[in-house]
Amino acid sequence: MVIEKLMSTPSPGINRGNRISEEGLQRLEKQLNSNRRPSQQVLQQWVKRYGEAAQKLIDKYQ
Repeated sequence: MVIEKLMSTPSPGINRGNRISEEGLQRLEKQLNSNRRPSQQVLQQWVKRYGEAAQKLIDKYQ
């Protein structure tokens, strides 16, 4: 019974394997293309997480 409850309880967040993917870079591009501009700190986090691919997108939209 306890195991079933633990198995059915959702855990917060997205696992790292799914977060660092093409889908994540698409989310970044969508943000950059919108009227909502992420702060410099947020952009630094994107670069830290996605590396050169994120930096190229940021450069493209600045």
